[in-house]
Amino acid sequence: MSSQEDFEFRGTAREWFGIWIVNLLLSVLTLGIYSAWAKVRSKKYFYQNTWVAGRNFDYHATGKQILIGRLIVIGALLVYALASAFAPPLALVIIIAVLLCMPILIVRSAKFNARNSSWGNVRFNFDGETGDAYRVYMGIPILVALSLYTTFPFLERAIQRFAINGHSLGKTRFHFDSSIGPFYKAFLVAAVFGVLGFLGFGLYVIPSFIDLAGASDLDAQRKIIATMTVGYIFLLITVSLGGFIYMTMLRNLVYAATTLGAKQHGFRSALSVGSMLWLALTNALAVICTLGLMLPWAQVRMHRYLAQKTTLLPNGTLEEFTGEIISDTNAIGDAYSDIEGIDLDIAL
Repeated sequence: MSSQEDFEFRGTAREWFGIWIVNLLLSVLTLGIYSAWAKVRSKKYFYQNTWVAGRNFDYHATGKQILIGRLIVIGALLVYALASAFAPPLALVIIIAVLLCMPILIVRSAKFNARNSSWGNVRFNFDGETGDAYRVYMGIPILVALSLYTTFPFLERAIQRFAINGHSLGKTRFHFDSSIGPFYKAFLVAAVFGVLGFLGFGLYVIPSFIDLAGASDLDAQRKIIATMTVGYIFLLITVSLGGFIYMTMLRNLVYAATTLGAKQHGFRSALSVGSMLWLALTNALAVICTLGLMLPWAQVRMHRYLAQKTTLLPNGTLEEFTGEIISDTNAIGDAYSDIEGIDLDIAL
């Protein structure tokens, strides 16, 4: 066994384009119904083509499971829409109920995704406690808000700890342990870009408003619109840049702080901020210039880079993993997390 095992993505843009275009066309023709099967096909392709230590990942959920979960969630949304139109107080009750149930749905989503994912012949599992989910996703955010978000790194660390410590590969548990320092470093870097963005926006836009105050001619209105447009573009770029750098630094530190099993098999993520920014920019340009047709190429390109920069650091043999297939047919939490953008999935 070598001292490290690099992840590898063996898919190609041509193969993925064929799957992607069929998924897109069938989803449109079936008014979105096929999108449940499209999600399964997509996940299976990327999982099955991701390898490490001579084994690949796989995804085992079915389109029917995903569809049932989505139909239930869509039905709930329709009930909310009707309540908003004809019984606003009931709509408020529904919103409160959904918010109170959110941690439960997050746990259900994590269990569904983990139990339907595998590496080699060994299934993943998630057994995080619902009570911990309420603390992490509802309790700590209140404290962070009261601190004017200066303690946001504590929330981020709590989320990562809950997600990772709740997962296991077969019967072998993952473990996450990190000091708060690296989280604050990433947070402060992102905060600097955010402050610069809002400061630049204010310094550029406010003087223009003062100069044009009271003017009502067409040229003045055009100048205000042009100034606002430039200001918003600058703000968007700086805030997006800060967020992108934050996510890159976060991934690297989370992998470095994660181990697997009593032998403490380690992980390493070596993403470069410069490379990630270049990939994101060129991918976006390619997708925009081809009206979306280069999206599969961009997705494969990014996934391959993430795999190439991810390493498993074995501390001994990898043959000791054992597990059992745990059936989980409830995809309601998974459907909800799709809508809300919450992701505790097993992924690069």
